Amino acid sequence: MGEQSEHEDRPREAASGETGQRRTQKTGLRALLIDISPLKYSPAFARLWVGTSVSQIGAQLTIVAVGLNIYALTQSTLAVSFVALWALAPMILAGFVGGALADRFDRRKVALVTAIVAWLSISTLTTISFIGVTETWPYYVLAAVNAASATIMGAARGAIQPRLLPTQLLPAAAALGGITMGLSLTVGPALAGVMVANVGFSWTYLLDAILFSGAFLGILGLPPMLPEPSSANSANHTNAVPPQQLPPVSRARAFWRGVGESAASVGESLRFLKTAPNVRATFVFDLVAMIFGMPRVVFPAAAALVLGGGSVTVGLLTASFAIGGLLSSLLSGPLGSVRRQGRAVTVSIFVYGLCTLMFGIVLLVTMTLVPNTAGVEREPIMWALALAAVALAGSGAADNVSAVFRTTILQAAAPDEVRGRMQGLFYVVVAGGPRLGDLFAGALATVIALWAPALIGGLVIVSLMIVFARVYGGFQRYDALHPTP
Repeated sequence: MGEQSEHEDRPREAASGETGQRRTQKTGLRALLIDISPLKYSPAFARLWVGTSVSQIGAQLTIVAVGLNIYALTQSTLAVSFVALWALAPMILAGFVGGALADRFDRRKVALVTAIVAWLSISTLTTISFIGVTETWPYYVLAAVNAASATIMGAARGAIQPRLLPTQLLPAAAALGGITMGLSLTVGPALAGVMVANVGFSWTYLLDAILFSGAFLGILGLPPMLPEPSSANSANHTNAVPPQQLPPVSRARAFWRGVGESAASVGESLRFLKTAPNVRATFVFDLVAMIFGMPRVVFPAAAALVLGGGSVTVGLLTASFAIGGLLSSLLSGPLGSVRRQGRAVTVSIFVYGLCTLMFGIVLLVTMTLVPNTAGVEREPIMWALALAAVALAGSGAADNVSAVFRTTILQAAAPDEVRGRMQGLFYVVVAGGPRLGDLFAGALATVIALWAPALIGGLVIVSLMIVFARVYGGFQRYDALHPTP
């Protein structure tokens, strides 16, 4: 095992007790505000969080800029959709293999190497934009490389975090991660739009390359983080010769043998899931929410033909979801005291389904009361737009609360020797689920109407959560003080 973090020599129970004691002293508004104890407890976590927050703004900036760049080159919405399509398979592969690498090698080094690859892809993107490359395939390839690298880096970071903090602080850390995501999804796209319009694509990519330095600062501030050996392999791990003491040729052979064993261990993670009902439930519940509660593909048509306002309304609807998540993180103080976290996930996704249903009802009522018989873009209908924004903000808040508890369960319940692979699988679900959701929403909108994906999807989510509350009894009884996979 690698060097321990600053606080790993302190008993977890004592640290948790101190944290709980501090929390009970908070009253009124302070009790509602986000708990920043993780930032105080571990300077290494604080550096990692700040670095990730800065670099994620740049990442979202580039995601938006690449889509705008492809559209400027092709004038084709289909060509823009290929950006996500090109990245999907590499992201899924990176999730499986990258998680396995994080369970085999020093997680700090895995994160650092993939950060370098991601930064090189952004730098190359900047270069080809400056020199005026007009073929689209280099942009697709570089965006895919960047997405795959970010997936591996995220899996390694997710496996590192529980080694820096006691279990009691993991919900607060997940809420801080929600702030990171909320800021990146609001600031990044807005900044991309302003920069592309005023200084062009090249300087926009260059800003991401600069902001990405935050990721390096966060990772370099970590201690070495070798995965903890399982009890079955602890003896072999203890008797093994340290890699740095091997001759160069033997060291290279050992490295590639480790890579091969990491890839082979992907199957072990799936076998682990069969014996880990609580960890498995976090993925199942999340897939339900993402497949049936992602009506984002109808935003452009709904903004033009139903709610009115065109692209401005699309931006407002997208931002409403992110703002809801951000506000729920800022007011996440009470979440750290919730023990029945599985039940909290169920309730959160139930509320998510209700808010999604409300968005569908807003579209249906608007289309009924204020029909657009001409089928052309209309002026904004303010009352409908306000209700839609509230519904999506509620969806974002509920989704973030669910994510806080799902992340906490995954990090606390999964043993360290499989934690990287579980984080990798988490990224596979995050990459694949929304794409399936887009397919579901697009099909229903085409076959029925624009209101159908949100209304029917919301009903499905609400109904399934009621069923799951009975079927997944063990998950409902999951106790944060005694985490079990």
